[in-house]
Amino acid sequence: MFIARQPIFNKSLSIYGYELLYRDSESSTSFGSVSSSKATASVLGGLFESGIETIVDDARAFINFDHEFLLSDSIELIDSKKLIIEILEGVQVNEQILERLKELKDKGYRLALDDFEKDYNTYPIVPMADIIKYDIIATPLDTLEMEVNQALSNNKIILAEKIETEVEYKKAKEMGFHLFQGYFFSRPSIISKGNNRKSTKLHYFRLISELKKPEPSYEELAAIIESDVNLAYRLLRVTKNKQTDDVVESIKRALVLMGLAEIERWINILMLQDLAVDKPMELMRISLVRSKLGEIIAKHSKFKNRSSEISMMCLFSTLNAVLDQSMDQALEGIVISESIKQALIDKTGDIRPILDLIIEYEKGNWEQVKAQASVIEADEDEIMKAYLQAVEFTKETIGNFG
Repeated sequence: MFIARQPIFNKSLSIYGYELLYRDSESSTSFGSVSSSKATASVLGGLFESGIETIVDDARAFINFDHEFLLSDSIELIDSKKLIIEILEGVQVNEQILERLKELKDKGYRLALDDFEKDYNTYPIVPMADIIKYDIIATPLDTLEMEVNQALSNNKIILAEKIETEVEYKKAKEMGFHLFQGYFFSRPSIISKGNNRKSTKLHYFRLISELKKPEPSYEELAAIIESDVNLAYRLLRVTKNKQTDDVVESIKRALVLMGLAEIERWINILMLQDLAVDKPMELMRISLVRSKLGEIIAKHSKFKNRSSEISMMCLFSTLNAVLDQSMDQALEGIVISESIKQALIDKTGDIRPILDLIIEYEKGNWEQVKAQASVIEADEDEIMKAYLQAVEFTKETIGNFG
């Protein structure tokens, strides 16, 4: 089974929830010989066993349900406070379905109409719906003004999905949409924008480059940190929070106490926090998830000896959006391998397929995931496990240092 999450933002670009994209490993993108109900059951069972917080943190889970599964009692496996039931547009509306939806509402579940294109005034589920989702490709924003106003007057929460640009996001926000879904937030806002964070960026890249070496040097790490009083101060604060009895007499000693794995987590978080000014927190999460996921996938592929390099490539894959620059400008002056530069700037090269796999995984393009897994000789069955590990790792890292 594959499962991934796609972020849903509120107006302040904080996470409201995640739509869970899934597919049974035996099925095609349209579920093939395996029913969508079976795929949904696999997801709900997995979420129940592992804990839904594993993949959605403190946010809500949006999950698609077809006619058959809406009538099952498996929905109640998931807490009504965590689950938003997305009703697929192909669901046949009859008295049985309407009665079941009323029952779910009475139990505290919220209902969302997915890809809504029906007549707002006559579609019988509209009065019960809490959230109405509009696919702005199928129903462009210019065509929705009257319907949006009507939904707002009825106190509906309206969500614009498949937003790919900042212009679309701003327009939907001005129209009154409450929620936004798409990858608009992971693209640079202003290409060729000047950036005054060059010295900060260089410090972090030097630290990360040292940490990715086979045998990182505490001496070198200490020297880099000592050249930036802000970094040195923050390191000592983190060390103090460890509640150790050891007296910290030097930056090097503080680093040794922390250990290389913790140093790398801390530096990744600091870099993203310092550089991603006025950017949604989700951009940081995506960078960290990609970095850890790339590392794990590499270890289960033909690139097992290049996992550190691939982890760095994936960590920097959102740097253009973080800095509001083109990728070649974002990487200017940075000492990294030509393979990473080729993968991020030209989108080519031998390690690029791992990043392509991860991006397709995020979007739920499962056939492309399978194709890229074949290219890098990765174990397809390990990908979902790796994704959940990366999500958990990111949650823990941000919790410790965020």
